[in-house]
Amino acid sequence: MNISGFGILIIDDEPNIRSGLVKGLARDADVIDTAEDAESGLVKFQDGHYQLVIADVRLPGEMDGLELVEKILRSHPQTTVIVITAHGTVETAVRSMRLGAFDFITKPLDLDLIRHQVRKAREHHRLQIENRELRSRLVNAGEISNIIGNCAAMHDVFEQIRQVAVTDATILIQGESGTGKELVARAVHDLSDQSSGPFVAVNLGAMPETLLESELFGHEKGSFSGATRQKPGCFEQAKGGTLFLDEVTEMPAKSQIDLLRVLETQQFIRVGGEEVLNSDARIISATNKTVEPLIEDGTFREDLFYRLNVIPLHIPALRERRDDIPLLIDHFLTHFCQRHHRPVKQVSTEAMQILFAARWPGNVRQLKNVIERLVVTLQGELIETSDLPAELNPSTRLGMSAVKTLAEVTEEAEKTAITAALASSDYHREKTAKLLGVSVRTLHYKMSRYGLH
Repeated sequence: MNISGFGILIIDDEPNIRSGLVKGLARDADVIDTAEDAESGLVKFQDGHYQLVIADVRLPGEMDGLELVEKILRSHPQTTVIVITAHGTVETAVRSMRLGAFDFITKPLDLDLIRHQVRKAREHHRLQIENRELRSRLVNAGEISNIIGNCAAMHDVFEQIRQVAVTDATILIQGESGTGKELVARAVHDLSDQSSGPFVAVNLGAMPETLLESELFGHEKGSFSGATRQKPGCFEQAKGGTLFLDEVTEMPAKSQIDLLRVLETQQFIRVGGEEVLNSDARIISATNKTVEPLIEDGTFREDLFYRLNVIPLHIPALRERRDDIPLLIDHFLTHFCQRHHRPVKQVSTEAMQILFAARWPGNVRQLKNVIERLVVTLQGELIETSDLPAELNPSTRLGMSAVKTLAEVTEEAEKTAITAALASSDYHREKTAKLLGVSVRTLHYKMSRYGLH
């Protein structure tokens, strides 16, 4: 039974094994190609389209089979790899599985066993395709990984998630606090080929500087006071998956250098250790700050920013996607009424108008917390204006309706200043940047953020 789009690459230096596997597996794949050493096998793999690689551990040339497996899975982690060994040692098996191999088999080869493993690999490939299609349909429906949105701005975000998820490039997510940056990172992970691997999130802003290196890279037993055992760090825990670095701009200078080194070499060493470990985790970072001013004042490394910002994603504030507020409210009401075993509640028209017009400086997180509070504390089934928190209800804010948040004031002032400077300099960007006392890069970022073209 042929499976459309399923290709196998067999890498072994013994011609009889290559020809025997080609004949024995002919019904289990659309395409079967072979190579006699790791170097030619890697070239063929990179030029072709193979879902399964069967490779011998001992191969002629400078590269052995395990090194080949590592290179294949680092560049294409969705590929299924079966390792062949004539020695069948526990050490070889453990090393191959740690690298991400699907399974290993020993020589002399049992063709029935190999066919069984190939069928398992084929089924794994089919499930991967079905999962990606299902997640893609959820994106198109306006919801993925608990991200709710149906406005134009969120459809743009969903489209970017779909485009970047299939790559392994590093991503920097920018947006105000409470906009859902971690949810976006999880959505990218869920739609990626690393979705079967772990998703590890670490908040760098909440981490004491003295513990940050150990948290990221792990430590050996006895490496410092209190290190009573070996502990893997976040880079090890995220092997084969995604590492999400939240509040990345809060990292101290030394940690920025350490992170840059890992991004450049894909290698690290545990605190107190000597063994060089490889990192294949995809890096997604996030910040609620504008990075360019931090680069200009020297608190954040420019070279690290370029490494992290290969693909930028901007998450709009809730005030920039007000059309989604009723949708979000309905979602949170249903969720929290079920969670807290409360009867289904509704929002009156007047209360909905107030919720729709509120500034929401805490964004979706603030809206979520408000709805949960109302679900838990109110006995009735209809949420009225008098039930809303004082900071939202204009009838109880004692004239606070005219007060704006600092973020809103800053945003309006920046937009006004940039617009005026552009007009006075005949829309010459270098002259405009000089007038404003900022770099051209910062000006470009601000213009893009505020939609000034």
